[in-house]
Amino acid sequence: MLVVEGLTCRFGTKAAVDNASFAIEPGGFVGVIGRSGAGKSTLLRMINRLAPPTEGRILYKGVDVTALRGKELRQWRARSAMIFQQFNLVGRLDVLTNVLMGRISQIPSWRSLAQLWPEEDLAVAMSALEQFDMASLAAQRADQLSGGQQQRVAIARALVQEPDIILADEPIASLDPRNTKIVMDALLRINKHFGITVICNLHSLDLARSYCDRLIGMASGRIVFDGAPATLTEHIARELYDLEANEVMGATPADLPGGSTVTALGTAAAA
Repeated sequence: MLVVEGLTCRFGTKAAVDNASFAIEPGGFVGVIGRSGAGKSTLLRMINRLAPPTEGRILYKGVDVTALRGKELRQWRARSAMIFQQFNLVGRLDVLTNVLMGRISQIPSWRSLAQLWPEEDLAVAMSALEQFDMASLAAQRADQLSGGQQQRVAIARALVQEPDIILADEPIASLDPRNTKIVMDALLRINKHFGITVICNLHSLDLARSYCDRLIGMASGRIVFDGAPATLTEHIARELYDLEANEVMGATPADLPGGSTVTALGTAAAA
């Protein structure tokens, strides 16, 4: 279980995250929602330890993650794989090598620097690419791919880390509707097939309600909602998003997993 206790991150006098507390059971698909600047990205970066907490603790299976240093911290970052909005691929390297970067924590550094990857790691990376229909592009430079293809490569890279948790920070923010569905379906498949916990920052409330089994709502750095999507009322949603509510609650129906649709207020209906 992942437990967050009183987690706070301050930049000067401003609290980007303010006294956040929650627990997540293994295997959940949790959406972190809220308007831009609510603290969603900082929260995920603290869980991965890319951002240092000012106060509070992160516990995973009883281990104090906030106290980890050196090798143990590197291992934690492998177990809590990050997927970023801007993909964070090395554009001049081919797709397969970018995916293999997820295995760095498992091999001696000289091997990764010389790109002398063990056969087992090569097989794992190719298998991950095949799951996302990207194996045919393994030899292509990453900067020649579309945004949706790059994000699928980033997800494959996270998967080969063999993580317990995937932290996806606005993974579909720069994608068109078609690639948005492809990427969200990929994250859902990882969650259901491998039982990997997914914590995903999402700006779209409709998407969050469609894919997630639990929502954590943030406003001004504080958690103001934590519960099942069905319990998030329109009133609470408008409090979370304020002036952005009409935009994030969807003006037109969108495709959902399993062939349902979402109405303007995010309720599911059979297609």
